[in-house]
Amino acid sequence: MEAAVTTPADRPAAASTTGSAPEEWEQAGVRVEVDGALATVTLCHPKRRNAQTPAMWRALAAVGSSLPGSVRVALLRAEGVSFSAGLDRAMFTPEGIPGEVGFGTLAAASDAEADAAIASFQEGFTWWRRPDLITVAAVQGHAVGAGFQLALACDLRVVADDVQFAMKETSLGLVPDLTGTKPLTALVGYARALEICVTGRWVYAEEAVASGLANLAVPAAELDAAARDLAAALLAAPRDAVVETKALLLGAAGRGYDEQRAAERAAQLRRMRDLAGLGD
Repeated sequence: MEAAVTTPADRPAAASTTGSAPEEWEQAGVRVEVDGALATVTLCHPKRRNAQTPAMWRALAAVGSSLPGSVRVALLRAEGVSFSAGLDRAMFTPEGIPGEVGFGTLAAASDAEADAAIASFQEGFTWWRRPDLITVAAVQGHAVGAGFQLALACDLRVVADDVQFAMKETSLGLVPDLTGTKPLTALVGYARALEICVTGRWVYAEEAVASGLANLAVPAAELDAAARDLAAALLAAPRDAVVETKALLLGAAGRGYDEQRAAERAAQLRRMRDLAGLGD
């Protein structure tokens, strides 16, 4: 029988639970507010179209590790006309971003050093699939490259009717390396994922919904309300049942049919025993 899926013990409340994110997070372009079981993470550099930097990725990683255990749903949204226009263009220049590792430095580093640096960048994208949370991205305007991958990091996506997704890394001679390739392939299949990445073309709202990239498209003015309505619906079911269900679905692709049936039986028995007061 599979090991039980457990909800992590309550974590200490982050400074953001008071309603104001730590100053360094906001400087990096990330604000977080926690209201009971709902955490709202906002990209807050609208004048820069929420262009991403290593500092933003560190802030996103810190948010994930700092959320209190009471949080069940994390809503990712962005201020301004664009969700995120991708990497800060300064990262492509020889000068880079002051105080940050540039592409040239990474290219000249040892394999181990470069791997560790890129792995640290990815940390801001990995926690959104945590088993104890359901995460929702509310996406408007441009979601390009790193912005597309950040939206893909979430479990669910609600998009505005003006959304424009694109994976531009291959067009620049690079590859998508911020955890986006696996969820993209899982959502749309290998052939379409390959075509989207290699051509770098735009994916608009209608195709995003039809292909499974997005769960719902709404007028831009209704985006925040639609995402919050979805978050409220996700919070309606008992937490432990949600955690078990998410684990079943996340693991399904790696299991055979009989293995998945066994996982369902084990999960259901845990739920029944818990409801009957016979759990550990």
